[in-house]
Amino acid sequence: MKTVTMADVAKHAGVSKSTVSQYMNQRYDYMGEKTRERVEKAIEELGYSPNIIARSLKQKSTTTIGVIVANILHVFSTQVIRAIEDFCHEANFHIIVCNADDDPVKEKKYMDMLRAKQVDGIIVFPTGGNLALYQQLVRDKYPIVFVDRMVPEVEVNTVLLDNEKAAKLGVDLLVTKGYQGIGMITPPLHRYVTPRMERMNGYQKALKAHDIKFDPQLLISAEIGHIRQQLDVLLQQPNKPDAILAINDRVLFEILQYAKEKGLSIPDDLAVIGIDEVTFAGFYSPTLTTIAQPAFEMGKKAAELLLNQIQDKTEVDETKIYRFEPQLLKRDSC
Repeated sequence: MKTVTMADVAKHAGVSKSTVSQYMNQRYDYMGEKTRERVEKAIEELGYSPNIIARSLKQKSTTTIGVIVANILHVFSTQVIRAIEDFCHEANFHIIVCNADDDPVKEKKYMDMLRAKQVDGIIVFPTGGNLALYQQLVRDKYPIVFVDRMVPEVEVNTVLLDNEKAAKLGVDLLVTKGYQGIGMITPPLHRYVTPRMERMNGYQKALKAHDIKFDPQLLISAEIGHIRQQLDVLLQQPNKPDAILAINDRVLFEILQYAKEKGLSIPDDLAVIGIDEVTFAGFYSPTLTTIAQPAFEMGKKAAELLLNQIQDKTEVDETKIYRFEPQLLKRDSC
């Protein structure tokens, strides 16, 4: 079958090619309602589909961005992705989502793939393991925005939670409730995993502010799959904690699963606060006190920053770190 062209649509509708082009690009300012209806009907009757590749070459834009998340299993990650997609949809942009699994090798493969597909820019939760690549993107003036993590050696607009404040909110509440043995559980601490490092710092600073000495034995830093085993050791020692701050949602899941397996009563046997809101917090028994990130606002900001870079096509004069406020949601787990 012969490929239907824009010229065929124009002839069928009795209008110019430029009118069809304006219709396809949703530029209706100077187009009458009847003209729009004729073009729409012609497209439907002829089964016209625009050549996306040709349009991309002509406009020098694929109207597509890439989003590389460190770990898509986090509730925060999926919420940020949703906010990015919503913002991009309104701007007639598409997104390609990739999951790096906190693996620098996988992250680089995705970055190379996305650039090969000529996406107009990338939003990334950086692993921190591709420093030379990040720096090259900046030198190339390629549109890029970091979310959730900082790479100090790279000047890129970055969207972050005030992580130290998030941990402080948790410790402050536990202290006001009378808890003194306050532990923290985290996946392994790595320099470039900004939330973990900053939340740990916030936890220690908050303890100091309340004249509570930091006890390294009340800290678990372990891979997710080993957290329950480490909890068993932690809660059998003489100076076991009476409260725990979970550094993120996946850690919280492990604590709750452990408590269920061991028949622990929350908060009677162990008080728990989680950083990151979870969908079931309000109806879990007991309801869970959490410290929420404004994930949708953060995702929207990241998309806005990237599309501004893409559409303005101007060099970023000054990169900034955009910090967002955590919100303490008081419930019954402490």
